Amino acid sequence: SPQLLDGQDLPLPPVILGELGKDPQNPTICFYGHVDVQPAKKEDGWNTDPYTLTEINGMFIFIRNLYGRGATDNKGPVLAWINAVETFRALKLAMPVNFKFVIEGMEEAGSLGLEKLLEEESQCFFSDVDYIVISDNLWLSNKKPALTYGSRGNACFFVEVK
Repeated sequence: SPQLLDGQDLPLPPVILGELGKDPQNPTICFYGHVDVQPAKKEDGWNTDPYTLTEINGMFIFIRNLYGRGATDNKGPVLAWINAVETFRALKLAMPVNFKFVIEGMEEAGSLGLEKLLEEESQCFFSDVDYIVISDNLWLSNKKPALTYGSRGNACFFVEVK
């Protein structure tokens, strides 16, 4: 646990581990994301309160833009995976993979405590993980997301997107 200057220990927020599906015929994919953010003030250039998710209509009636601290780094991508699972369930479609989720709240401070949890759960929660998807990454521009195929030198693989 991190300590304050007076020596008081601060408890770390819990890491959320979730799973859905245990079909041995399907690969198991572990999705990583975080929900903490860097500090922000309105005077940093925000048109709205950075900590209040604000919907502002886009150019067309069917386009809605959401503004708020963490909307892209990394709450939006975390929610996208959860929405994907929700859509499969709502449509009563068979899941093509088994899902595991790791959602933490200390990434912006260096993921304090995450390494210890990963080691503790390596033979249990993570024992059947075939692939890991890190949804915390950059966009090449406002209109082009990036597909990163290796991160921090930990995993490299080839992906063909059509």
